[in-house]
Amino acid sequence: MHGSGQTLYVAHEKVYPREVEGRFARLRVLSVWVLLGIYYLLPWLNWNGRQAVLFDLPARKFFIFDLVFWPQDFIFLTWLLIIAALALFFFTAIGGRLWCGYACPQTVWTETFLWMERFVEGDRNARQKLDRGAWSAEKFARKFAKQVLWVTFALWTGFTFVGFFEPIRALFGETLTLSLGGWETFWILFYGFATYGNAGYLREQVCKYMCPYARFQSAMFDHDTLVITYDGARGEPRGPRKRNTDPRAQGLGDCIDCTWCVQVCPTGIDIRQGLQIECIACAACIDACDDVMDKMGSPRGLIRYTTQHALDHKPTRLARPRVLIYGGLLSALVAGFVVALTLRSPVSLDVLRDRNSLYRLTDDGNQVDNVYTLRILNKTEREQHFRIEAHGASALTLLPERGYVVASGDVYSLPLRVRRSTYDPVGPETIRITVQSVDDATLHATTDARFLAPVK
Repeated sequence: MHGSGQTLYVAHEKVYPREVEGRFARLRVLSVWVLLGIYYLLPWLNWNGRQAVLFDLPARKFFIFDLVFWPQDFIFLTWLLIIAALALFFFTAIGGRLWCGYACPQTVWTETFLWMERFVEGDRNARQKLDRGAWSAEKFARKFAKQVLWVTFALWTGFTFVGFFEPIRALFGETLTLSLGGWETFWILFYGFATYGNAGYLREQVCKYMCPYARFQSAMFDHDTLVITYDGARGEPRGPRKRNTDPRAQGLGDCIDCTWCVQVCPTGIDIRQGLQIECIACAACIDACDDVMDKMGSPRGLIRYTTQHALDHKPTRLARPRVLIYGGLLSALVAGFVVALTLRSPVSLDVLRDRNSLYRLTDDGNQVDNVYTLRILNKTEREQHFRIEAHGASALTLLPERGYVVASGDVYSLPLRVRRSTYDPVGPETIRITVQSVDDATLHATTDARFLAPVK
């Protein structure tokens, strides 16, 4: 407290996670390789003569393989973000923080930085000894080599990030010739610095103090959620014992208090104290404990994925209200997204009535005009020639009658006068206006408009 020499904050202690082997460790390594492989290799993949995935901001076009998205397709990005958020809720309700343990970018890049640290500085004990020791030529060489690897990898990460927004082959050439532009240089350095800081330096502190997910996960958990749990009824009281001896005969539980579960934890917590917000569900403690149980001749599962109901010897329900609601909404959103993406037209048409007048009669009064403003959006990758047609209950005449050329990605606005007989039919009607590409019969868009006319 203030004035008493005490502080409310504890100084950060570096976590030295021990390397572990096991089925969950292999799954985590596979996840890291797959996700980093996608991130680093995808920008180099060509598709139909261009970069497969490119978010071309100056041209306002997003290329994702065969799909081309324009600013007018922003609804799809919003839709996709809603799906991602709901998927996080759904899988969290079922399996806890699976995202954090296996797919979160913070976890993936931290794991990679740890691999480089182990490669240069050695295992957990060697790293602790190196950090505690005085500075020497060997310590400087190892620390310097690690920093070289970290900085190089971080800059390559930043370079790849920019490569999603600018053709990466041209970017690579500019990098080699030191002719990068200002914004490219800034974002390479900024993203590289963020990667280095978060994954190399801050590590578990990002998960503990910066990530909001840990704070609201309890709202998505219930007693049927699958979480990593220490079986206290089986493990306590903990204490050391000899191999292949009956712990019950010594008044002990199965836990030998080896602390391996703590040593392998990337956030430095003790899972034996119960579920904590710092736990990212990486399951490293499960692999470590299973290995110890194998050596002691005890059954696996002292630390395992389970539910609170299972620990209380109650049935676990997978199909419960929140899971059914999340799953139903997620399925509907995914299905709707796929359908909307499939039916997405590369040509769109908006029709706006002239608000200055309802209609206009010709001098002889036999014909009536309605004036509209048409907006044609060409979302294809080449220039298109369009013709316009209008259909109604009677013959319609368009003024002017001509074709229109719309460049790729352009929104073309034009005034259109539609004329028909004044009293055939009597009064207003709904007409259909169609824009059709002359170059490609499959490209067209149709919309309805209200045609106003006098009533006898």
